[in-house]
Amino acid sequence: MRSIVLQHRYERDYLAAKSYQQRYVNIPIKDYLQSPLIKVVSGARRAGKSVFCLQMLQGTNYAYLNFDDSKLLQGFDEDIVTQLLQEVYPGYDYLLLDEIQNLDGWELWIEKLYRRGTNLILTGSNAKLLSSELSTVLSGRFLKIEILPFSLEEDLSYLAIPRECETPEQRGVFMHEVDDYMQYGGYAEVVKSRSLTQTYLQGVYDTVLLKDIIQRYKIHNTDDLYNVAEWLVSNVTGLFTVSSLAEELGMSSKTTLKKYCDYLSSSYLYYYLPRFNNKLQLMKKAARKSYMIDTGFVRAKAFGVSQDLGKLLENMVFVELLRRGYEIGKTLFYYRSRNDREVDFVLRKGNKVVELVQVSYDMSSPKTERREVTSLLECAEELKCSNYKIITWDEDRVVKEGIGIDVMPFWKWAMR
Repeated sequence: MRSIVLQHRYERDYLAAKSYQQRYVNIPIKDYLQSPLIKVVSGARRAGKSVFCLQMLQGTNYAYLNFDDSKLLQGFDEDIVTQLLQEVYPGYDYLLLDEIQNLDGWELWIEKLYRRGTNLILTGSNAKLLSSELSTVLSGRFLKIEILPFSLEEDLSYLAIPRECETPEQRGVFMHEVDDYMQYGGYAEVVKSRSLTQTYLQGVYDTVLLKDIIQRYKIHNTDDLYNVAEWLVSNVTGLFTVSSLAEELGMSSKTTLKKYCDYLSSSYLYYYLPRFNNKLQLMKKAARKSYMIDTGFVRAKAFGVSQDLGKLLENMVFVELLRRGYEIGKTLFYYRSRNDREVDFVLRKGNKVVELVQVSYDMSSPKTERREVTSLLECAEELKCSNYKIITWDEDRVVKEGIGIDVMPFWKWAMR
């Protein structure tokens, strides 16, 4: 076991010595790090959780263990490991435990370390596992932050592409990368090697399904799980209910289907956006919209060759709203009016709707503009909201229809 802990120290030092893109997060890092509460850094596999922690801990004395190591898991003894951590990292101030959910009974060990005053930082790739078990054992004595793949701003910074374009050539380079970002996503490992994106993301996706879902939950009927996942990625931004999806896929058990949808969401691959309604029961019964953590997965895994650019753009806007701290089912929804007209995103603060966001890839057609504006204004009237905008691919103007509506390109909105 000592050799394993020493190997992890070597891994820590090797990773910490590399150069990384600075992540833009909406928290005061210094205050977050110094808090005695447990820090939980969650998110999808390969999204950058470990790198974020290494950046956050730079210049400090910290210990490190990676629970994606099968040798560590097989021979784990908490007393021996706790002792070895002090030997290998004498006097450490922080303890970083990577992918902690892989350790059976991890929450009990964490509770002991916490009671002894250890300043803990945990990473994990399972939302429900971390939240439910930490809440049960620690009664809210933790802080949580979710790490997503690169934002557009991080992507451009990583590639050293300036956002200010002084020449048509610079503008061409800039817009080409924005398009690449929409098509291939923001996973850091392939931002500079787009030809490898599809193969890489297929590998990440399959690993999540196999290790984080099939093996963890001991699923035997894997065909049904793969069918559900394929439907969701092929119908990104689409509406579904458990009943409608069970019927379409020919699954007899709605309970099993709901579990599969929950597993896919807990693994941070998929998100399900509810329809806004002041009555909770009606909101629960309404169809939800499906989104993915990264548009690159749509290109890599969706059935069929052609992609709907409007759906990719809408998915990008959704993920950017998550980055800005909006919470699904609490401050982030979609909405349909009494006449069945839809606005893509409803943003709330407290009990008040503060903004509506509509997404339309191309509004150059008068017919399209009229449809989008009519839907937005009708929903705005019902929700009593006077703050709204339409996000497009590259249009930057104001639509005047009784009142000015800002129409702006995604890249401009995303880098505000």
